[in-house]
Amino acid sequence: MEPHLLTHLRASVWGPAEFVGLPPWRLVGEGLLLGFLGAAAIVGTTVVGAWHGMPALADGEIGLVCAVAVALYLCLVRAGRALIGIVAVLGVCFALQVPQAAAGVVLAERGRVESVVVTSVEGGPAAVSSRGRYFCSVTDREGVPLKVRIWRGCGQATRPGDALTVVYDPQGRVPPRGVAAGPLAWEPLRALGGWATALIAGCVLAVVRSCRLTQTD
Repeated sequence: MEPHLLTHLRASVWGPAEFVGLPPWRLVGEGLLLGFLGAAAIVGTTVVGAWHGMPALADGEIGLVCAVAVALYLCLVRAGRALIGIVAVLGVCFALQVPQAAAGVVLAERGRVESVVVTSVEGGPAAVSSRGRYFCSVTDREGVPLKVRIWRGCGQATRPGDALTVVYDPQGRVPPRGVAAGPLAWEPLRALGGWATALIAGCVLAVVRSCRLTQTD
């Protein structure tokens, strides 16, 4: 294959990156802004949806739209196709992780704690579908079964009749969950930090490598 064809192919896949030395700060700022706005839109819409009980937002559907919008913007600036694909995958994975964290934020802010009674225990290392977790079916103080099974606080030693502590939303907009050690909201939010950082870094790299110069900056 001729050298100019290889160069064209490489530019199409990874972006031309037609700059010498350090990347233009204008493009770095543009990439950072795109990444931060994309991550904030994905998290913000999902948290608002969970807080106000709007399923289309709380389930992450609008977050997925935001992730696609970030990828489309990179298409408009003619970023490398491989980098557009990477950012799109990161954005979608990030959007799929956010709903659980958003529910944790709601429960941390307005959740109430109560004791429930275990009626059955399932899962564990022998159950492939449980990913090694134990799941407890429980009833509230009036004996009404909860619609969701609890895994936080449910372990190998848990037996029917044992008491578990759960936190629930008095407005019923997010499902209850077992009380974990430490602040409820911080564990899922810390996990989102890595996805957000990867998304922002991907945006910066894609925008910077999309640089096409007619003259040296």
